[in-house]
Order: sequence, then C-alpha cells, then structure tokens
Amino acid sequence: MNQLKLKVKYFLSIFLILNGAVASAQLTYETLAVDYDSAIVYKNLKIIPIRPKNQAFGLRYPGRNIISLNDAIKNGIASITERGTASTENVHWLRINNKSDSSIYISSGELISGGRQDRMVMRDTILPPSKRDQYFRVMCVEEERWSDKEKDFEHRGFANSHLRKVLDINKNQVQIWNEIGSQLELGHVNSKSMAYLSLRDPEPLRKRRRRRDPIIIPASDEYFNYFLQKIKKSDTSILGMVCVSGNRILGCDIYAGVNLFNQQLSPLLRGYIDEALLFGGPVTLPDEKVVKYMDNILMDEKTQEEFVSKNGKIFRYEKRIIHINTF
Repeated sequence: MNQLKLKVKYFLSIFLILNGAVASAQLTYETLAVDYDSAIVYKNLKIIPIRPKNQAFGLRYPGRNIISLNDAIKNGIASITERGTASTENVHWLRINNKSDSSIYISSGELISGGRQDRMVMRDTILPPSKRDQYFRVMCVEEERWSDKEKDFEHRGFANSHLRKVLDINKNQVQIWNEIGSQLELGHVNSKSMAYLSLRDPEPLRKRRRRRDPIIIPASDEYFNYFLQKIKKSDTSILGMVCVSGNRILGCDIYAGVNLFNQQLSPLLRGYIDEALLFGGPVTLPDEKVVKYMDNILMDEKTQEEFVSKNGKIFRYEKRIIHINTF
C-alpha cells in the first residue's frame, strides 16, 4: 500500500511539473503547429487550422471561468445597454451587466447591433464578475443613426479584416466611417444610415441583384454553414486559424485555449467571409508564402512581438497571452 501511495505521489508530481511548464509556455512553434494538410477550402476562402502540440496545453486556459461576449449575450449572462441618451457623450461607451460568476471576454472588432446606433468594440478586455455597471469602449459603425428609441442589442460577429485593421491601427472614428463608406460603395449597397452591417442584411442583398456585376453575392450563409460544419464535425483541437483568399492572407487569430476559440469561431467566420466575398477571389496563394507569414508569428517570442506590433495585436491577461490577431 505504501509503495502504491509513493507511485501515485510521484506521477502526480510529474503531472504538476509538466502542467506548470505547459501553462507558462507561449503561443509559438514550441507549443503550436499549423496544420496545412487539414486546410478547408470553399470558393473564395481557405482556412488553415492551428493546433496545440500538447492536448493539455490547448485546454489549459482560459478555462470555464471566462466566456466570450457572444456566448454571454446568447445565454443571457450579459445585458448591454446605452450609457445615456446624448450622442456626444455616450456614443463611444456601452454599459454591460454581468449576471454570472464568469468573466466576460470582449474582443476588438466585435460588432453589436441595436441600441441607438450599431457599434464595434474598440479593444480587447476581460470584465470580471461584478454586481455594478461596467463599461467598455466602442466605435460607431452606423454613421447616420442616433435614434430616440433604444433597440435591444445583438451580437453580430466580427468586422472584416479591412475594418478591424483600421480600428486597431488608427482608432479614429472618421477613418472608420470612411472605410465603411468605401466598402458599401464597393459592394453596391445603398444604406440610409451608412451601416456596416448593411453588407450582411437581406434587403440590400436583394437590391444588389439588380446591379450589373455585383461584387458580393448573397452567399454569406452558404460559406458560414459549410465551414462551421466542416470544422465542428472534424475537429476538437483547434485553437486558431489563418485565412487566405485570392493571392493574399486575410489574417490570423490564435487563442490561448480550445474552449475560447470554439466560442469565438462563429463570430470570426462572419468577418472572414465578409472579407473573402468583398475583397477576395479563388484561392491561388501557395502554402510556402503562408509558412513564411506564420514563421513571423510563431518562430519565437521576440520575432512574434516585433511582427505583431506592426501587423496586429497581442492581448494579455494576468501576464498570459490570450489572443493574437494579425492582418
């Protein structure tokens, strides 16, 4: 019996040591692999999965006590309201109430429709459980509406890579409106309120069919259902992806845990599908170029920091990397 107890203690100590080493590891080739052989391609979009080399690493963090904004709204854990009625004071803030014991992860580029005006989250943050009102920064993605009546807010996925890049690099409202205006024109969408989400709404899509040579076709749901089914049915170990359309890389999103990636998958797909339909084309970029791109992100921590500082962002929480996003 004593020998059995000693063996149990020995293996437990080894497990704790290994688990501690894994927990301190960074998101590099040391812990991750880009699975080019399992890439999924559908028309204008190619998604290449990123997986943990060690299953324990992929599940280690952020754990069940952090939930995405999308899931928090969908499950009634979070309620979002306007901070006030005056646009000049309140357009760049939203109030959130957390009705759970979990922290809520809010990511830059997430879209929230409704309220007095559609908004886009300005920066990554994690809001801990609190009985008090909390607030987060947003940008307007609907220039010509500030309604008297406040509608219910809905989560609408991520913006496309072009708009996320303008947000993260410039953080300037006028430049965001200019980018949205250019995209609406490119997609032949006539939106009275200059709303970015008009690109996804059914009515503008119906009107676009009367235009000659439309750039976007009403195929967003077709893409979305295809990729979601392929990824969810064939994979349980993905924690990131790099997306390609035409002859260029649209972007890359990597998360600290499989659980958080799964929560963010549907919203991310919406943004990348928008990008592929509006700016992309049939995939022609060879994997060799994707490998060089990913080397800049995953080779080592120093290279990663230098590359991402110019081409995206790294979000850290409690001294750990939670999310890497590049363009």
